[in-house]
Amino acid sequence: MTEHALPDWRHAFPWPSADTHKHRRGRMGVISGKATQTGAARLAARAGLRIGAGVVRILCPPDAAQVIAPAIEAIMLTPFTGSETLFEAAEGMDAVVVGPAAGVNDATVLNIHTLAETGAALVVDADGLTVFEHRAADLFRVLDRDDVLTPHEGEFRRLFPGLLDLGRVEAAATAAARAKAVVVLKGPATIIAAPDGRIAVNDNGSPWLATAGTGDVLAGMIGGLIAQRMDSFDAARAAVWMHSAAAQGFGPGLIAEDLPERLPGVLAALYAQAAT
Repeated sequence: MTEHALPDWRHAFPWPSADTHKHRRGRMGVISGKATQTGAARLAARAGLRIGAGVVRILCPPDAAQVIAPAIEAIMLTPFTGSETLFEAAEGMDAVVVGPAAGVNDATVLNIHTLAETGAALVVDADGLTVFEHRAADLFRVLDRDDVLTPHEGEFRRLFPGLLDLGRVEAAATAAARAKAVVVLKGPATIIAAPDGRIAVNDNGSPWLATAGTGDVLAGMIGGLIAQRMDSFDAARAAVWMHSAAAQGFGPGLIAEDLPERLPGVLAALYAQAAT
């Protein structure tokens, strides 16, 4: 990863100590879409669990619960019926991923506004970004510096029309300042920008990530690191690098489901480096 006079994120990686328990490793939530759109949330949740979050819970509409329940094991599940029950279910969480296959509708807008009141750091992806096209200010009003937006270029244009004309690095930096949140502008050289002016350009991008669902995995990885109290900017740049490293390690034939299962190998290599 190309840095601009930044400390190496490896020095801030949240390795557990001998007395660490699951709640100290952080609590992460993922909002699922309806019954026919649950795969993205399951990918994000598994990635968050694999990267070290101690407790991961999928929050879903009631119709999705029977679909999700048989497909998860260590991941927990809580249905919610509206903003009040969503707030109760998410209260006490350290990070929540919202947007993957959530639906481009008013319910997603309401869910994001509700989650912003819980105190959890938000990782907003996919539908959670697209739904604010032409009303981006409504999203920016509820964000803070610990929150992360993870747009690809199409989603970026919907929230920040015209900014890409400045070039990707300047566009991401301007967007982070405008949103007052971390922005991860995805692409072959992903740009990570913080609202305080920090910028990182990832240099280990992998073409094998060009397949459906890999962005959902990345969102879950970022959320899982933030849940472990890693600084959101550091969490984003660490997750982007590890996401690409996992893809490179697998190579041809990669699908999104493979990525969480490659993370233990990437983590083991990083842990060995940290121990030397």
